[in-house]
Amino acid sequence: MTASGAAMVFLFRKQSSRSLQRVLLGFAAGVMIAASMWSLLIPAIEEAEAMGMPGWLPAAGGSVLGIVFLLSMDYLLPHFTPESFHCKEGETSRRRTALLVLAVTLHNIPEGMAVGISFALAAHSGDPSLLPAATALAMGIGIQNFPEGAAISLPLHQEGMGRRKAFLIGAASGVVEPIFALLTVLAAGAIQPLLPWLLSFAAGAMLYVVVEELIPEANLTEGGHTGTLGVMAGFLIMMILDVALG
Repeated sequence: MTASGAAMVFLFRKQSSRSLQRVLLGFAAGVMIAASMWSLLIPAIEEAEAMGMPGWLPAAGGSVLGIVFLLSMDYLLPHFTPESFHCKEGETSRRRTALLVLAVTLHNIPEGMAVGISFALAAHSGDPSLLPAATALAMGIGIQNFPEGAAISLPLHQEGMGRRKAFLIGAASGVVEPIFALLTVLAAGAIQPLLPWLLSFAAGAMLYVVVEELIPEANLTEGGHTGTLGVMAGFLIMMILDVALG
């Protein structure tokens, strides 16, 4: 889905609409907000209570750890903002592109972990209702990755990068997700007591990306309500997926 979104770079001969970019980023934000609540935090609370601990403890503690993780990354890497696509003084285009891709890729790690943790939880708990819920999360993350891929490739092309290279960079930013999903599933058996914390970690990290990166980039206070409508659409679609399947 990330590659499909990045392929939108081949559909635009000139600069893409800023309104379209606001809608895409807003939609991604809405999906991630709903996924954090229904697919990550609520299961984390329920799993913690089943283990005999206060549900709020791993939900809050894991979220804080996820926020601190990405906050520390932001001190080391550039933010995903329009300025990130411009070369700073003394900075080569190749180095700038490498830093940008690394920053976006690191932000995709929690999404892959979230999918892996959800399927691991479904496998270990034996609750048949958790498998459809994990599937809903995977579908929601996939839908969210479409505008995310476009949000990377389109600005890169507008800054002068070739279509093919912009597409490859946009698609490559999503490769880390299935890798970390698989690694999380393989490790889940040994760290089952930590599942509530890991679910909350992914939720906190995803919410941090929404508040710090996606919503500000959607320019919700400029150019009408396109970004806001994108957030609402993404939230509703992900909520329906999760509730209907879970």
